[in-house]
Amino acid sequence: MKKTVAAHHGCVKDHYAGPGQAAADQAPDPQQTAGQATAARAGNRARVVRARQRYEQVQKLKAEGKRIAAIARELRLAPGTARRYFHAHSADGLAAASLAGWPSMLDDYEPDLHQRWNEGCTNIGQLHREVKALGFRGSYATVYAYLAPFKGKAAPPAVPGPPKVRHVTGWIRRRPGNLDADEQLKLKQVRAACPYLDALRGHVEEFAKMLTGRHGERLDAWIAAVRADDLPHLHAFANGLERDHAAVLAGLTLPCSSGAVEGKVGKIKFLKRLMFGRANYDLLRKMALLN
Repeated sequence: MKKTVAAHHGCVKDHYAGPGQAAADQAPDPQQTAGQATAARAGNRARVVRARQRYEQVQKLKAEGKRIAAIARELRLAPGTARRYFHAHSADGLAAASLAGWPSMLDDYEPDLHQRWNEGCTNIGQLHREVKALGFRGSYATVYAYLAPFKGKAAPPAVPGPPKVRHVTGWIRRRPGNLDADEQLKLKQVRAACPYLDALRGHVEEFAKMLTGRHGERLDAWIAAVRADDLPHLHAFANGLERDHAAVLAGLTLPCSSGAVEGKVGKIKFLKRLMFGRANYDLLRKMALLN
């Protein structure tokens, strides 16, 4: 889900670009300066550059007729990584995925900073202390770099930015009843902005119903519906289900499972590693029995 959301996050950004541009027109200079600085930092990140270079290498070998396994060996990539770059439609989605874990630390505090700045508090040190009291964990330099373009001017209205990849992913995978009114509204806007994410939400919801209700008879129809949509990352998940079709079907149908056994095995492995290999079997047995 996260990979699919990252690949189509551009639709969400475009949806939020209209209100953001309207606010920028009210005070174009500082907002434009701050936006350009942010874009420059993002564009120069080594992760983005590496993702684009790797995409070009994989696509070049793909055009030569080489298969995923051969590309993975030649470029020394993990099979999953080679497969992701092989099936990607553009480098932009891969670059967005590489930045998905690096959001701006100030995103959630920009409205407070803008409000306090326009109220007359232009002491950046004071503002830094205030946002730290609200939970901000960044440095003074981060706040200074953001507010410096506003010196001598009023801060523009703080328009909420597009929701981050991790937020959209969380809304999609959670039960609809567990979302509050604001999250439901934002998810509705995201689904309206991007048909791919709308289809993703539908597939996730159907799979959840199949899983919790033990409707294994719907598995083949669900896989066929997924393949009918242009969602490569979800196709990879469906491929995995088909490789273990019998086991998946049993897990989605039968009330019994090996979950309890796997849990005990995981617990024993945890206890063994907890002792750093310095204990013999007798002590491991006692640890397992007492825990």
